[in-house]
Amino acid sequence: MLAGRAPLGAAGCGRLLAAGLRPLLCGLSPCWVTAGRQYPSLRVAEPAKEKRLVRKEQRSSLVVRRFIACPQLARTVRRCLQGGAGPGPGPQPLLLEFAPGPGIFTRSLLDAGFRVVALESNSDFLTDLQSLENSLDGQLKVVHGDFFRLDPLAKGALKPPAMSSDKLFETMGVAAVPWRADVPLKVFGIIPQQWERNRLWRLLFALYECSSIYRYGRVELNLFISEKEYTVLTAKPGKSKIYQALTVLAQLGYEIELLHKEPWSSFATNLKNGGPAIPKAGRLPNDHICLVRLTPQQNLFTGGLKPSNASTFIFMVKQSFAKPKSKLTDRLNSWSLDNSDTLLKALEIPKNAAMCNLYPEDYKRLFEALQNSDLFAETFFHDDVLASTRIMNSYI
Repeated sequence: MLAGRAPLGAAGCGRLLAAGLRPLLCGLSPCWVTAGRQYPSLRVAEPAKEKRLVRKEQRSSLVVRRFIACPQLARTVRRCLQGGAGPGPGPQPLLLEFAPGPGIFTRSLLDAGFRVVALESNSDFLTDLQSLENSLDGQLKVVHGDFFRLDPLAKGALKPPAMSSDKLFETMGVAAVPWRADVPLKVFGIIPQQWERNRLWRLLFALYECSSIYRYGRVELNLFISEKEYTVLTAKPGKSKIYQALTVLAQLGYEIELLHKEPWSSFATNLKNGGPAIPKAGRLPNDHICLVRLTPQQNLFTGGLKPSNASTFIFMVKQSFAKPKSKLTDRLNSWSLDNSDTLLKALEIPKNAAMCNLYPEDYKRLFEALQNSDLFAETFFHDDVLASTRIMNSYI
């Protein structure tokens, strides 16, 4: 959590959300004001227009969308993206914001000097954002698209909001860099609750295969995800109910950093009743939505793991967690590996270790050792890898 900053919660911005997206106007002067300076070009839309946009969004969307609608929360999140400090000297970095909606947070970023590319799929929000774009001098670029419909498998010409990552990066003016270079682009957005797990899996497939946005380097993701999924991403070995294949692959692939936790009630939604749509807690804590930074690991592709065999590695990990409490030796034998005792001794892994007790690094070392084994039949995975890849790369 951001040091020294308490979450707003129901006692803060949450009280402002009782009337749906009305808080878009709460506490805002006719101009966006910061440190005594006024920016008339960032003027907030009129109340009647905001209500019309919200009603159309409620009718047209089947997915619950969340928006940062409170200026105080917008400033808190902006500070997180700036590393906790105020804006430094010189221009701020380029940021891709997906699904900005009415653009309250977009205006906060622009006010801080960020150069922003706003990727929005809703045509009504798009119109307002384009008006804001036209009032600025190149600081904001608005693109009609959906971040989770980049590079669909469908053949033929793509129609918005579907689009190719190549076109998006060309529009942004971002060139590909080597994997071990600095981060070429930062991304911010709120992942919808529906199909949240599937969207995280899709990003992981793209990461390991260096496809889609990761063809351009180690793109940094700053995502609001549910506390439930954050708990899974950061689980420790031995926790068989929450330590999963997703955990192993995420911890190997990303440096995971929690930037901020905020109650669900602090966000506006597109629900007709204006409610926060707080998900059921279930067995895992889920009282908050977490802002998490996912930075791809520089050393991900050292050793025997490469983008060309990453799909096999992903499926190996997924299959290992089909029975998380099963013994590693039993799993190796099912993969037609006869010298499993010798292999585990060389890797310094106990023979009686269960799949849920292995650390993420153990899975990578195991995979690299299997790649070098003449007795390991990689073709055993071939059909399942292809099927799994098709599912994860298709749009939900």
